[in-house]
Amino acid sequence: MFGIADYGAFVVAIIIFLAIPGPGNLAIITSTGKGGIRGGLAATFGVIAGDQVLMWAAVAGVAALLTAYPPAFRAVQWLGAAYLAWLGFRMLTAKAGAAPVLNIRPRQYFRQAMMITLLNPKAIVFYMAFFPLFVDPIRHQGLLTFGVMALTIAGLTFAYCLGATLLTHFLAERLRANPRIKTSLEKLAGIFLIGFGVKLAASQ
Repeated sequence: MFGIADYGAFVVAIIIFLAIPGPGNLAIITSTGKGGIRGGLAATFGVIAGDQVLMWAAVAGVAALLTAYPPAFRAVQWLGAAYLAWLGFRMLTAKAGAAPVLNIRPRQYFRQAMMITLLNPKAIVFYMAFFPLFVDPIRHQGLLTFGVMALTIAGLTFAYCLGATLLTHFLAERLRANPRIKTSLEKLAGIFLIGFGVKLAASQ
């Protein structure tokens, strides 16, 4: 199908990767908790936009450049780690009633989610290694093949994030009556963000 070997397996692999907990999932959950479905959808499009940039950067060979020049890779890696840790620290130290770390306005949710996605340089290397696994060397159709793969990932990401947004909104409505639980979840989210940042900085 469009030069993609075993399209079904490709779809299943993407769904599995989407379900793995990470900064993107946390961005969707936090945005929905703060801004409702509108905030969650804005963050969803931010994640998709960031993913598309990374995917096409991988196709263009950016991963090879980062691998060939480790200082550049490490610089972006540290930048991403610092950004995640900074967000986590702000959430962890926020006082009750203080302005939210993630502003309710959808445009900021979009930028927040996109930045979290873009500042994970290992994603570029991941796509560079992942795409060839499902490219049929005989029926490969160049950019059309990669375009179909990119659109498939975008569609699956939207469906997955929409489900996560609706579920989070459903649960959030039942937690709003208990501010202590809401505050505890925000602190927990902050800890996870700091953890993601530390993990990214420590990875080789």
